[in-house]
Amino acid sequence: MREDHRRLDISRAAFADWPVIQGWAADEGWNPGLGDGACFFAQDPDGFFLGRIDGEPVSAVSVVTYGPAYAFLGCYLVRPDLRGRGHGLATWRAGLRHAGERTVGLDGVVAQQHNYRASGFAPAHRTIRFTGLAAHRAAPAAGIVPAAAEPAAVLAYDSACHPADRPRFLAAWLAAEGHTALARVVDGRVTGYGVVRPAHEGRRIGPLFADTADDARALFDALASGGGPVGIDVPATNTEAVALVEARGLTAGFETARMYTGPVRPYAQDRVYGVTTLELG
Repeated sequence: MREDHRRLDISRAAFADWPVIQGWAADEGWNPGLGDGACFFAQDPDGFFLGRIDGEPVSAVSVVTYGPAYAFLGCYLVRPDLRGRGHGLATWRAGLRHAGERTVGLDGVVAQQHNYRASGFAPAHRTIRFTGLAAHRAAPAAGIVPAAAEPAAVLAYDSACHPADRPRFLAAWLAAEGHTALARVVDGRVTGYGVVRPAHEGRRIGPLFADTADDARALFDALASGGGPVGIDVPATNTEAVALVEARGLTAGFETARMYTGPVRPYAQDRVYGVTTLELG
């Protein structure tokens, strides 16, 4: 590791700093959503950190809290010309202090997973990003409605499919400009929901939560309609989800590992056909 004797100042990032973090993420090929920042900050405005040298941003991390038991780490980035000097690790440590005694989750890229293990994170499952132009059914499936038509049911459904409740984030995510949020209702009951949003390249689907593969297909087809490339981050353990996106013509790309520092509350992993984001879980 090269030494850098210039002082690194680490402080909480404001929403006005988000374009810097988003730009670095885009440069890494992570393809963030165009409106992600406002939704992320809605969940925990104190959970974003920047390292600066002489006032210039050089490193970032987010540790967003969800209640008293769970937090999620993301946006771990260092400016390419200043890597290998300890700035990332110092920023990482400052961010993790925000989590307190909470279990922390992350979605780690392959190249960093050995470092995350050394920091106390244990792998739970692989996640694979699938992208491409999606082939669609000839006719839309029945029961697809705007998620706004079933607000309480969608909120409850999300809570069953995620390690923590996240009403503040979800309120922003479902209603953000450019986001399309759909639910499937069968016999008067919500059997899944999903969101698609514009990104730097194409559109991103996430989350995609569903009771069955048929519910997931119906939602995926509705979300992916309209043309243009889409991407979705699929837990590799959900073989029906992998089969769905492959049948729709999407191609596997880079992968991450979901990792945790400790236990998380049980949730319906079999209903997770696409994670919400790699930055917030």
